[in-house]
Amino acid sequence: MFFDWLKKYMPRGIYGRGALILLVPVVVIQLVVMITFSQRYFEDITRQLSSGVVAEIGLYVVAVGEIPPEDLPGALEILDDQLGFVSTLGAGAQVQDRRPWYDISARVIGDELHKAVPGVEGIDVGSDPRRVVTSILTGNGRLVIDFPRRRASASNPHQLMVWTAFTGLVMTLIAFVFLRNQLRPIRQLARAAEAFGRGESRPYRPAGAIEVRSAGAAFLNMRARLERQIEQRTLMLSGVSHDLRTPLTRIRLGLSMLDVPKADADELKAMQRDLDEMERLIDAFLDFARADATEEPSRVTLQALIDGAVDRSERAGRPVAIGEMPDQPVTLMGRPDALARALDNLLSNARRYGTQTRVSLRLFERAAVISVEDDGPGIGPEDRERALQPFVRLDAARNQNRGSGVGLGLAIARDVARRHGGTLRLEASTELGGLKADLVLAR
Repeated sequence: MFFDWLKKYMPRGIYGRGALILLVPVVVIQLVVMITFSQRYFEDITRQLSSGVVAEIGLYVVAVGEIPPEDLPGALEILDDQLGFVSTLGAGAQVQDRRPWYDISARVIGDELHKAVPGVEGIDVGSDPRRVVTSILTGNGRLVIDFPRRRASASNPHQLMVWTAFTGLVMTLIAFVFLRNQLRPIRQLARAAEAFGRGESRPYRPAGAIEVRSAGAAFLNMRARLERQIEQRTLMLSGVSHDLRTPLTRIRLGLSMLDVPKADADELKAMQRDLDEMERLIDAFLDFARADATEEPSRVTLQALIDGAVDRSERAGRPVAIGEMPDQPVTLMGRPDALARALDNLLSNARRYGTQTRVSLRLFERAAVISVEDDGPGIGPEDRERALQPFVRLDAARNQNRGSGVGLGLAIARDVARRHGGTLRLEASTELGGLKADLVLAR
């Protein structure tokens, strides 16, 4: 349960997670060292030094209590010269306790003086960080003693924290540079794989650690095999297209030259319709199998692509309404003919099964979505995945009297979307009531 809560705040990228793995141990170790060392080492040293200062201040207290008043100034002056203190007897105002909240050694000095020297009124360590001033109430008046801070505590205790923080920062920057260099080949591999998923063959050379080089080499081998398969399929389909059309043309020509009686004219027309149907099936199959194998990617403006598809639909006699559109042009790398073919198929399906058609474009951070909606009978949720399969016609759900298809329109659209790093989603149209087809394209 705790880790599920923690995952929401963890970085999603490998660079952020690597930086977190690097920083957390460094920061924790520095905090532990600084806190432990400061509290143990500096407090112990300060207590030892303060005990010496207590003994020296005790000399002043003894001198003020036992030396006659007429000899006291000279005795105090001798002590000041010998110890390096500055003493004042008979001061008017007592010294108030004053120290910065973050000064740990000042707190130790104050505790030691209050505990070991009778009559201490206050200790001022905040007015001048390099001096300690204390007032002691004696039988002969108030004694104020000013002595150097270094006599009671270690000098410059903050240098440990400064050097620790500075060293940690420098080493962290060096580690960040090293981490970025190690992650750069992974990012290059991810970009090359993502581009290949959209149909682009971006140059890539394996680099980095052995594991990353192995993954990069495996990706290059896989890409080479897929490209060879696509090339072989394209060559094969070119031959199949020629081999199938030639006998169909001969059969059509032979039927047109036959001189048959009127009684057999209807049978001849039926045979010609069968030839038309066969040719249409072959064209649709080749269109699906060929997809965008021979088309090079280029920069495509989706608004222009939609406008062209709408113009072609209106020339076919069915107007298309324009829905939501972004204000700025939406461009991406893709194959214009393949995208136009997919959009034409979606609009053709909408025209076949509905009386109203609407197309819209929505823009997201990593994808652009072209939506085609109609007011037809729609497709039930249980049949949507099957409707995307090749040569599947849901005539029971979509009225077959509205036109006869071969069941490849949605399959071609989904294949084109996948070649552009996206997908095709089918759902119900909330506004028109029919089918809504979302052509999702990666940006």
